[in-house]
Amino acid sequence: MKTKNTTTSWVLPIIIFSQFCCTSLWFAGNSIIDDLILFFNLNTESLGYISSSVQFGFIIGTFVFALLTLSDRFSPTRVFFICSIFGALFNLGLLYSNNTIITLLLFRFLTGFCLAGIYPVGMKIAADHFEKGLGKSLSFLIAALVLGTAFPYLIKSFNLDFKWEMVIWTTSTLALLGGILILFFVPNGPYQKRAQKFDMTKTLKVFKDKSFRSAAFGYFGHMWELYAFWTFVPVLLLTHSQLHNADLNISLFSFIVIASGTVSCVIGGFISKSYGIRKTAILSLSISGLCCLLSPLFFMISSSPIFIIFLIIWGMAVIADSPLFSTMVAQNCETRSIGTALTIVNCIGFSITIVSIQLLNVLLANQNCTPYAFMVLALGPIIGLVYLKKS
Repeated sequence: MKTKNTTTSWVLPIIIFSQFCCTSLWFAGNSIIDDLILFFNLNTESLGYISSSVQFGFIIGTFVFALLTLSDRFSPTRVFFICSIFGALFNLGLLYSNNTIITLLLFRFLTGFCLAGIYPVGMKIAADHFEKGLGKSLSFLIAALVLGTAFPYLIKSFNLDFKWEMVIWTTSTLALLGGILILFFVPNGPYQKRAQKFDMTKTLKVFKDKSFRSAAFGYFGHMWELYAFWTFVPVLLLTHSQLHNADLNISLFSFIVIASGTVSCVIGGFISKSYGIRKTAILSLSISGLCCLLSPLFFMISSSPIFIIFLIIWGMAVIADSPLFSTMVAQNCETRSIGTALTIVNCIGFSITIVSIQLLNVLLANQNCTPYAFMVLALGPIIGLVYLKKS
């Protein structure tokens, strides 16, 4: 028992840091989109396509991983390591000087595919190590995802003499480091129970439980909003600055808004211990949904500090419930199916993000719709709350 406690004390920080390193691949393309547009002569709609290609790759990847039950049948740490190596290599593909929009989308798709073996598998590794206090552990883990997502914007914000290629080199190096740390310093968890055989029906069986369905559909509503918001945070800031002639460091404030979710994930994890996981998730989802509905009002306010504070509150609420939904998913399925359950729920959730991102992309193409476009994201929280109230 003493060994298990000692191991636990250093395993979680390594998983968290590795998750941060590897998920920095996620928005690496988004953070340098202006440079990619100029360098490869792309059109201005490329942001939506490039972001969606990562999501689509992740969706296909999670579907394949869930169908083959890979993280339940094999060592999740090895799966994580292999995917981090390939993810780093595909991310470096953006440096190819003869890239076209097709090859850029392909490299981002493959990077997203590899992230399917990193994000949900990282949660599976945590679940194998922390049977109790899983909610708090996943809160720290997803906080690392948030920081990793925001990190490329921070690199870009300094406006040093770094070329855009440096963002790619940095994120790929971090992904490689994260994979190595997981492989060599994180053993298979003491609570891991490997599935004994290949079972394609697991992806359907997990949805038979009513509590699992409630958590899953709450998560799906949350996902309708989350990645569309993250993708278009720079657009929110740029639109406000153009409407009111403000001079903002878009990259820096994009980092601050997205990274604020790191703090809220951790806070949410602690609050859920006393307030309850489901109740805390409902509170977070309600606040983020309200922010969607209030967004036109804040576009009209000329004060940049007030607008940024509003986005920070939104950025905190939009992600704080994510680890709580993942915890509810993991707790409401059979132990040997945790990896598959987390992966298939991620698959469906990220499929939904494709629709919301593209819908927002279309709405934002009409400048008259821009101040009101983000209200459509409230549909996700509303549907999610309906299903959570049913349980």
